[in-house]
Amino acid sequence: MHSILILGGTTEARQLAEALRGMNRFGLELSLAGRTKAPVAQPVPVRVGGFGGAEGLADYLKANAFDLLIDATHPYAARISANAAKAAQISGVPLVALRRPGWERQAGDRWTEVESVEASVAALGREPRRAFLALGRQELLPFKAAPQHDYLVRSVDPVEPPLNLPNVRYLTARGPFNEADEQALLAESGIEVIVSKNSGGAASYGKIAAARALALQVIMIKRPVLPEVPSFQTVEALTAHVDQAFPPIQERGE
Repeated sequence: MHSILILGGTTEARQLAEALRGMNRFGLELSLAGRTKAPVAQPVPVRVGGFGGAEGLADYLKANAFDLLIDATHPYAARISANAAKAAQISGVPLVALRRPGWERQAGDRWTEVESVEASVAALGREPRRAFLALGRQELLPFKAAPQHDYLVRSVDPVEPPLNLPNVRYLTARGPFNEADEQALLAESGIEVIVSKNSGGAASYGKIAAARALALQVIMIKRPVLPEVPSFQTVEALTAHVDQAFPPIQERGE
């Protein structure tokens, strides 16, 4: 039985693990960074926590005799993806990635694209604005440099400790979020601008569609540059690749 380690934390990683489990011929383990306090239940055995960098991951791959490493992490998990590429090189274990395509600008979108979270703070401007921060709780500290704005923060887990800002409100919620609900949230909160990563996928696109409908500005943080490795955009395409790369063993008759 071939063994596969999936670096996860995304909906697609869970779906991929479920699809591969359904083949009944792989030993599977899903690795989570442990940033979410109550992660969604997974269909395969789970490992939580870091590996100690690329070298630690390489040692783990070799010690557990994995035959394949799959990077199915978030598009903005640049450090993990870099460590995965280096670990694969060190260990000799093949690496493939599941990388969902980013959102494309549509007619009516008012996007301001920036390179980083820090740049998004500057893009808000000096005048006070009501901003919806849809970034997750790990990316909020740079906004302390702009206390003049009124912030609405949404995250899966509570922001602890809360930001030391005069005007900030918190929502804890887990997607998917549909366009109608997002429109209602933005309108009721008087939001003037959204700060978002270009995460891609359908689960969090509702706010982008809602911003378009309400003619709101979106400050869109560009994706980081990730290592060039064999990549697939969908769970189905990557599942088919694994199926072909590791065909079932045919039992010989007497």
